[in-house]
Amino acid sequence: MAVLTVRRYGDPVLRRKAEPVSAITPQIKQLIDDLIETMYDQVGIGLAAPQVGIPLRVIVVGDPEGGGARPLINPVITARRGRAVAEEGCLSIPGIFAPVERAEWVRVEALDGDGMPVSLEASGLLARVVQHESDHLDGVLFIDRLEPVTRDRIKRRIKKEGLPDVAPHSAFAL
Repeated sequence: MAVLTVRRYGDPVLRRKAEPVSAITPQIKQLIDDLIETMYDQVGIGLAAPQVGIPLRVIVVGDPEGGGARPLINPVITARRGRAVAEEGCLSIPGIFAPVERAEWVRVEALDGDGMPVSLEASGLLARVVQHESDHLDGVLFIDRLEPVTRDRIKRRIKKEGLPDVAPHSAFAL
């Protein structure tokens, strides 16, 4: 396994729509292992392949209750219920946190690390992680989901101050 470099806000790969995975190859299995290793190294609870510069539809999500990480390949959110607002951060935008409204519950259909179909129902923090990481696969960042005034304030702050070299670990980053 290897710890990969997390791409930061401004890198064009973060805005590209990721391509579907057509086959579970040894390279895809290695990517999953590397994503998990990188997520844990960065003290994150989710990570998408585009965040490490690989435009494929692969995400890993940590279990908020300590059950380990699970890969989701070609994930599609098929159902959403409820609304919840909570603070989010992102490993690709270190040091920036803001309240984001998302569905409280989701169902996602995907392939697991062996290429077998899986259906995952998630609520609370896990639902938030799945939605945040799935957004990365479509080139969407959490700041895109903010009110325009808040988003513009954050963009101005980043332009003026830049991003910190190391993300503070005061809140979960996805």
